[in-house]
Amino acid sequence: MNFEEQRAEKVKEIEAILKEYLPSDLQNQNVIGEAMEYSLMAGGKRLRPMLMQEVYKMYGGEGPLVEPFMAALEMIHTYSLVHDDLPAMDNDDYRRGKKTTHVVYGEDMGILAGDALLNYAFETAATAFDTYPDDLEKVGKAIALLAKKAGVYGMIGGQVVDVKETGKEIDEDTLTFIYRLKTGALIEAAMMVGAVLAGEDDDEVLRMKDIASDIGMAFQIRDDILDVTSTRETLGKPILSDEKNQKMTYVTIHGLERAKEDVKVISDRAMEKLKETGKANEFLCWLVESLVYRES
Repeated sequence: MNFEEQRAEKVKEIEAILKEYLPSDLQNQNVIGEAMEYSLMAGGKRLRPMLMQEVYKMYGGEGPLVEPFMAALEMIHTYSLVHDDLPAMDNDDYRRGKKTTHVVYGEDMGILAGDALLNYAFETAATAFDTYPDDLEKVGKAIALLAKKAGVYGMIGGQVVDVKETGKEIDEDTLTFIYRLKTGALIEAAMMVGAVLAGEDDDEVLRMKDIASDIGMAFQIRDDILDVTSTRETLGKPILSDEKNQKMTYVTIHGLERAKEDVKVISDRAMEKLKETGKANEFLCWLVESLVYRES
């Protein structure tokens, strides 16, 4: 089985986990369950839960302790996309080749579906307290990490600056701040939580943060490149959306060729650090490379 086939199998496994943790037995509020499922099961790379699971295994983690956290992280990521697509934000009608949640269910349910996914993410992660009573310290530390990386010191913080600076000229330091929080924080969460749940010490958790920060930066620069070089059919969402929304990007600041060069420099640095752990398997190394050189 080649790496692409392995990834496809892992995506199926992750999607089965997501379905297992979706809410059930909803009554009068069942429409929110439908909107949550529509958003969460709309496809995607499942990058963040996959990275979490691979790092967990890399450090010797065994068993399903990681699974509620994989589901929780993907719920957090999905809620951020649902809200990002709203008319008040990027006002996008398509994502992953499908109509966005607010287009299908209305703007009100789009907002509530995002809210519900964020809340349910932590409800899902918290199930580990009862299911794994021997791992309470790991569970608590992992939940705290998720909360910080999703909140004002992480993804939301990056979003705030991104929205605040839309339509303005910004310098590279501000752009880097946005990227490292808006995109990088959840990738950091994935790799750090994987290490925490496997029982690694703070030094190894911080090592994962350092590697993930570079992966997130390279991932976002690649996203900027694809926004101007790809097609709507390939991406599954509108192209030139940054230009439409008057957002400065790595490409607008440095140009396309410099952006391509820097993706290589940053991703090579991340790969070198990952290999220095002496624990990374071939699939994990391939996964990181495939993410930063993807075409969609």
